[in-house]
Amino acid sequence: MAPMMRRAGQRRGGIDLGGTKIQAIVVDEDNNVVGQSRCPTPHEGGPQDVADAMANALREAASLAGTETSSLKGVGVGSPGEIDAASGAVSNAKNLPNWSESFPLGPILSQALGTRVAVGNDVDVATWAEYVLGAGRDRNSILGVFWGTGVGGGIILDGKSWDGRGSAGEIGHMVVKRGGAKCPCGNHGCMEAYAGRSAMETEARRRVDHGDKTDLFKLMEKHEKPRLTSGIWQRALEHEDEMATELIDRAVKALGAGIASAVNLLDPEMVILGGGLGVRFGETIGPRIQERMQLNLFDHDDPPDFEIAALGDFGGALGGALLVS
Repeated sequence: MAPMMRRAGQRRGGIDLGGTKIQAIVVDEDNNVVGQSRCPTPHEGGPQDVADAMANALREAASLAGTETSSLKGVGVGSPGEIDAASGAVSNAKNLPNWSESFPLGPILSQALGTRVAVGNDVDVATWAEYVLGAGRDRNSILGVFWGTGVGGGIILDGKSWDGRGSAGEIGHMVVKRGGAKCPCGNHGCMEAYAGRSAMETEARRRVDHGDKTDLFKLMEKHEKPRLTSGIWQRALEHEDEMATELIDRAVKALGAGIASAVNLLDPEMVILGGGLGVRFGETIGPRIQERMQLNLFDHDDPPDFEIAALGDFGGALGGALLVS
């Protein structure tokens, strides 16, 4: 009995909080996933509703792993927004419902789950997971680009995560077109304004309101999705939907320009493309993004390696679990 209890105590939880889905996992001491659960991110309500969904997802993952959340060594969370790692508070999570004010996510989850909870930036922890366990594990400098509801970036320099004064890596808010489309952040011309799934959906709705045709929203209703998920975009592309094709092409150009600018500044050994859209379209659209990036590089003769996130949908949650040291 004692050895079994000791092994159970080495298990950790990880939660990846995204704008579309919540991925929860339980890992063993070797970072093998032994239980997992996924659910849609609430798109109504507020932070407490999101926290409740996160707690439920981890309880289910723990149950499938044959344990309880209170027996875990701890839980790590990768969350969008501004993170106060010391207190576990999250604010300005713009792609989550009514989440602008500071909310004590870490303490709320700790009370609900009966174990300690650490909170980090979602893209930072996902990039760290790729550095430790995934595509970048033999590299010393990495630029992680996570293409999903928004576009986030993570930076590893000389084997260390680079956070700057707290906002480093916000690659989605690099300006790729002066005076361009309005971004969810309030600025104009950001990469995310062209490539973020949420902004792409907003643009699709605007075009439909102006009389343009698309099957995007018919597919969304058919498959009972509340948003244009990465799966809906994929189906629309397979149907050769003209608007979907145009908006994806627009996103590819923005991603290529923004990633190239970041590479020109940081000169990393590797660019890793992840996120919901990045992983789903990695094989088909990833090479196009890489090609656009290379067109805008300063050093055309020595581009960084370009890889798709090796940890797939588990990357963010594994990064969360790695927060529990």
